[in-house]
Amino acid sequence: MKSVLSNLTFQVLVAIALGILVGVFYPGFSSYAELISKSFINMISMLIAPIIFFTIVLGIAHMGDMKKVGRVGGKALLYFEIVTTLAIAIGLFVANVLKPGVGVKVPEGDVAKIATYTAQAGEINWLEFIAHIIPKNIFEAFTKGEILQILFFAILFGYGLSKLGDKGQSLLSTFDKISKVLFNIMKVVMRVAPVGAFGGMAFSVGKYGLGTLLPMMKLMGSVYLTCFLFIFVVLHAICHYYKFSLWQYLKYIRQEILIVLGTSSSESVLPSMMKKMEDIGCDKSVVGLVIPTGYSFNLDGTAIYLAMAVIFLTQVFNIDLSLGEQLSIMAVLMVTSKGAAGVTGSGFIVLASTLTALKIMPVEHIAILLGVDRFMSEARAITNMIGNGIATIVIAKSENEFDQEKYLKAIQPAAIEKAEEDHF
Repeated sequence: MKSVLSNLTFQVLVAIALGILVGVFYPGFSSYAELISKSFINMISMLIAPIIFFTIVLGIAHMGDMKKVGRVGGKALLYFEIVTTLAIAIGLFVANVLKPGVGVKVPEGDVAKIATYTAQAGEINWLEFIAHIIPKNIFEAFTKGEILQILFFAILFGYGLSKLGDKGQSLLSTFDKISKVLFNIMKVVMRVAPVGAFGGMAFSVGKYGLGTLLPMMKLMGSVYLTCFLFIFVVLHAICHYYKFSLWQYLKYIRQEILIVLGTSSSESVLPSMMKKMEDIGCDKSVVGLVIPTGYSFNLDGTAIYLAMAVIFLTQVFNIDLSLGEQLSIMAVLMVTSKGAAGVTGSGFIVLASTLTALKIMPVEHIAILLGVDRFMSEARAITNMIGNGIATIVIAKSENEFDQEKYLKAIQPAAIEKAEEDHF
């Protein structure tokens, strides 16, 4: 009994259940719950930038081959684009089959709140987004948590360090020790994951209320179903092709899945996912390149939601779309789904920018989604996280940088439990 109570998975499940109850019966607690949730996510966020930096620098310095770095990065981006396009296509297909918006009578959302998102959407520029990857001040990139800028600088730093040869060994050794210290800090932070999950769930339910879900249940059900199909059909097929088990992988990251469910944020487990991908057999350099890049470019769950949200809105407001127009939506989403990566409220910003580009309806129509967007963010975040982990294994295997023996040991039930105890 004691071992069950001390198990983090059990604690997070209980915390999520308590969060729902508190949100339903004490909605006034939502402002405090939001503070609790944000505090936990902030503790994780403070570790993300340094962990990414040291992981990438150590991986590249040990690799010492910039051609290989470029090859891994190119493979990752190609994989991300193919899989994200599949996610958009599945989202459009299911939305057309289930027609979640047909016959839905929904109250008007808060148009005033949408003004912020539409203003930011108008500022999105794909070329500027690419140029923004190069930091003008690396210290500013660290303070603002700009993942892609940190990634860019870390690659250059790792290359510079590798060129020092034996002279750089002392610095490499120091960086390795700092990296271990950061992961030890992460263990302490993850101990309070149940508190963060409780706060996130209590805030969502308390602020928006379960009553707001009723008019949108069909859309929510469709999004969750599509994410489920994407994971267990598309990602399962990818896992089968690359000869590893989706089920074993999901068991291996079960705690991360629950934490994301509670906090609605995939960033809350970014450091622990990087550590677990190394422990399951992926080379450090591959993990350092693929996971951070995936958080901006491999947003499968977000792509599914955006595709379905656009079709849902056209159905609610009786706008008929031809096949060509839906293919245009897919093409636009392939770009816009990456244009606001890492921005707060990015789901609404990308949706607004997509509708602005398509000119098929007033952008203000997305206001009706405000009340339920938070309840669908769990599906998006979990799908994004699962997809990024699988992408890391796929790229590692394609580069022969995957330790099969390490993988077979890591997925054993006893090894998973021991790893959870060691990590948390």
